[in-house]
Amino acid sequence: MKKKVLCATLTMVCMSWACQSMAEELWDPQPRGINIGLPAGALPPPGVYGVLDNYWASFDAYDHTGKVVPGTGLQALVEVPILLWVPGVQVLGGDYALGIAQPFDYTSSGGISGHSGSGNWGLYNTLLIPAQVAWKMPNDVFVKAGLIVGLDTASTTMPDLLSGRLTNGGLPSGNGYYSVQPTLGISWLHDGWNLSADLNYCIPVSKSTGHWMSGSVPVNYSYKSAPEFMADYTVAKTVGKWTFGLGVHHQEQFTSDKLNGVTVPHSRAVNIGLGPLVEYQFAGLSILAEYNRDVHVKNDVGGNFFNFRLVVPL
Repeated sequence: MKKKVLCATLTMVCMSWACQSMAEELWDPQPRGINIGLPAGALPPPGVYGVLDNYWASFDAYDHTGKVVPGTGLQALVEVPILLWVPGVQVLGGDYALGIAQPFDYTSSGGISGHSGSGNWGLYNTLLIPAQVAWKMPNDVFVKAGLIVGLDTASTTMPDLLSGRLTNGGLPSGNGYYSVQPTLGISWLHDGWNLSADLNYCIPVSKSTGHWMSGSVPVNYSYKSAPEFMADYTVAKTVGKWTFGLGVHHQEQFTSDKLNGVTVPHSRAVNIGLGPLVEYQFAGLSILAEYNRDVHVKNDVGGNFFNFRLVVPL
């Protein structure tokens, strides 16, 4: 199980990516299923680790009744390079780590954006992990708590699209607000088994704002996304260098978004999905492939996604 622990939490910093939703202003705070396959409650041994998530999604928008909205196809590719440093010190009796990520993405969505073209490349919000602390409990149980801070540094945001500055058939590359995200991971790692729950709650701490002219009429835009709960669950078994398993994701908003101070109808997003995973350990390099299919979606986009993850000690 030590090789599995090397991969633990390396993608905790990529909690925010990508898909335009009918509820959140633009991007979900975390790619659904992004942490499936990881031992969520553990940290790797001291050292510096690198990860690259290659995340591809093909989605359609779903309305508040759970039906597909015709003509709203979305294609997205998200690349998430991450650095995680485990310095070998303890905080509150647990192992400590910190990290950083700078995701970037490509989107193509003429149906949702209202424009046609080649699509849009851009940088997502910078993501900081000031702290993760992991404890080993009795009976091979591991628990980890942490925090992710999302900075308002995306190269394009929703006001760029609404004001007509983004007309290439793609969507903005990030969100126009700061956020904080408490995280909690719980794992049972025994005899090659990985039973994990990766729990997150993203809280937008600022609004996305924009100002422009529509003809001779000034337009003010102030959007406050509601907090969102996110969970990734893993059931996997390692045999030799191979790991096989099943992942389940769940994302949900329990309150509504607000636009210019007014509650947005049908803005509580929910999506649930599941799918298989396979992982191989090769000379210190971990390679994981994961497929997932949404089975329940409302006020959000849903469909198929695939994640190909590389993890290596540096």
